[in-house]
Amino acid sequence: MRKFREMTGTSSPRKRFEVQLSGPDLLHEPFLNKGDAFTTQERETFGLTGLLPEAVTTLDEQVKRAYMQYQQQPDDPRKNIYLNMLQDSDEVLFYKLLSEHMYEMLPVIYDPTVAVAIEQYSLEYRRPRGVYLSIDHPERIEESLRNYGAGPDDIDLLVATDAEEILGIGDWGVGGIQISVGKLAVYTAAAGIDPARVIPVMLDAGTNRESLLNNPYYIGNRHARVRGERYDAFIDAYVKTATRLFPKALLHWEDFGPSNARRILEKYRHGICTFNDDVQGTGAITLAAIYTALHVAQTDIRDQRVVIFGAGTAGIGNADQIRIAMMQAGLSKEEATRHFWCVDIQGLLLDNMGDALRDFQVPYARPADEVKDWKHDMPQGGISLAEVVRQVQPTMLIGTSTAPGTFTESIVKEMAAHTQRPIIFPLSNPTQLMEASASDLITWTDGRALVATGIPSHPVTYKGTTYVIGQANNALFYPGLGLGTIVSRASQVSDGMFTAGAKAVADQVDAKQPGASLLPHVDNLRSVSATVAVEVAQTAASEKLARVELTNVIQQVQDAMWQPQYPELLSRVAEGSRR
Repeated sequence: MRKFREMTGTSSPRKRFEVQLSGPDLLHEPFLNKGDAFTTQERETFGLTGLLPEAVTTLDEQVKRAYMQYQQQPDDPRKNIYLNMLQDSDEVLFYKLLSEHMYEMLPVIYDPTVAVAIEQYSLEYRRPRGVYLSIDHPERIEESLRNYGAGPDDIDLLVATDAEEILGIGDWGVGGIQISVGKLAVYTAAAGIDPARVIPVMLDAGTNRESLLNNPYYIGNRHARVRGERYDAFIDAYVKTATRLFPKALLHWEDFGPSNARRILEKYRHGICTFNDDVQGTGAITLAAIYTALHVAQTDIRDQRVVIFGAGTAGIGNADQIRIAMMQAGLSKEEATRHFWCVDIQGLLLDNMGDALRDFQVPYARPADEVKDWKHDMPQGGISLAEVVRQVQPTMLIGTSTAPGTFTESIVKEMAAHTQRPIIFPLSNPTQLMEASASDLITWTDGRALVATGIPSHPVTYKGTTYVIGQANNALFYPGLGLGTIVSRASQVSDGMFTAGAKAVADQVDAKQPGASLLPHVDNLRSVSATVAVEVAQTAASEKLARVELTNVIQQVQDAMWQPQYPELLSRVAEGSRR
């Protein structure tokens, strides 16, 4: 078990730990290490005298020094490595630095720079972080999770990936652990999830990337990805073991392939506390932007005609969340489904496509008879995005295709000819994969388009009005969702909790001014997350999913948010254990 234990029942704002470590062992424990901020008394108590330079510095002074070191790194990948090394040595300093430079560092610790870290993981390997579970040894799952050293009340959140479909870069095997680590760093920075109460998990099922399998330095399972019954049994063993060992924890799924992501989610979501950010979180932050856009356009969600371009995990995840919102507004499931036209690589999804449709696409496939008189203008007889827009006259166009430039001027102008305030979200990232730029969309619609993008976009000035472009960044949503779920100890993460969180994000935007952003700025992540958490927790309580009493939910959320400040350490060093 861990050689430190949090002490509860104190009114002190600082955490207090009883510690069974001293000397170099204490300096190597990132949750407890204070570096040269250890006081003279602490150095004497914990056998650190002579192991640190004489001066005692403050946390604020350490942050200034660390930021200077960060700025000296030559590029973003090296900045990512620097931050990872800092996190491995001193968690509090890492998060204090991150909290003071959130906007600058978020793209470095996560998307897009984390993609480089993943690709270079085996070559840059320095220190393991998290738990690595192998499909070749499912019998070791319990032993592996227990070896993390946490008891049943010590863990609030596990983020797990099998790394099959990462950030548009695909299958990168064991390097995907960086996704789980990065996601948890955002949870802590944005919502104050205690970093000592989380576990990043790598579910190593192999890899189909030949360059990894042939790389002598690759440190993951050196075989093709396992699928079928053996894979399902591996996932099931993980779920059952994790929920038994950590019964209060939320299980977060990240970057699973389209053949598994939704299937796993649907299998477990009604039985345990779990969600998939790629499927549900992506849809929720898009829904938040839609709520703001509808307020600006003064239209009703029940009246929207929605074209989704890119009907994969993210695209159908968007459709699902919007459809749920339509149903909550009074439409039946069948009525709401008829408001969607989903276009993928084969064109408009139709009910006569058979095995060409994935199971999660089937509900949105349009009747073939409905479109028999449309132009089948694609090489294999499919119906193109341009034809769909011409026939449907959509009010919303959402892109998750990673097909650059596909929202062409002619398509956008065709859409804008039939709706006063076209809602257009090119959400693909990185920049070179966007369906259209924000500036083009504003120009082509004479300033009428309501735009959000998947990457940070510069403001667009057009005919004297400056349009601030909101980024549909999941970090605006999932940290607050996680915090609210943890505070309420929800037994499940319900559709209602997602919708409540999306509305909470939208409510933090003042869209009265012309050109105002549809979403909050990521500089305000802590505030956004706290507000989302309150609404999520209250919804969990109203839906009878909360497993604790919420007497003052706003205060309970604030109390749950970990702050980056050094803890008070009390010694329980065993006799003779000092070096």
